[in-house]
Amino acid sequence: MKSILIILLLLVKTAVYAQQYSIEWYKVSGGGGTSTGATYQVTGTIGQPDASGAMTGGNYSLTGGFWSLISVVQTAGLPNLTVTHSGGSVIVSWPNTGSYTLQQNSDLSIPANWATSGFSISTSNGTNSITVTSPTGNLFFRLKQ
Repeated sequence: MKSILIILLLLVKTAVYAQQYSIEWYKVSGGGGTSTGATYQVTGTIGQPDASGAMTGGNYSLTGGFWSLISVVQTAGLPNLTVTHSGGSVIVSWPNTGSYTLQQNSDLSIPANWATSGFSISTSNGTNSITVTSPTGNLFFRLKQ
């Protein structure tokens, strides 16, 4: 009888340790800080893909998440595009090494949306560039030959 009790205790102990654990929800956040102006202050982080919907109170509303995305899609065999920022503007540049068309698209899930960019191209010191002033929404660029 004593040996049966010991065997049962060992089985119960094994069953307790064999439980399955899972993480049902998570987020990755990083960076962030505080922005202050006059009597108002907003504190937040970047990298929150779950941020959505407006937070409202009284006459105020704040929408979290990524407000604007300027990105490039590299085309094999063509010069690489580079994205930099200067103040409130974004600069997309590439080496002036051939005759290429800069295209843009606001939604990568719709390939037919690629169209010739309407931004004015400047050339200086062997580099072509465009400047997007006060960008809003998503905008993707690529070169086409």
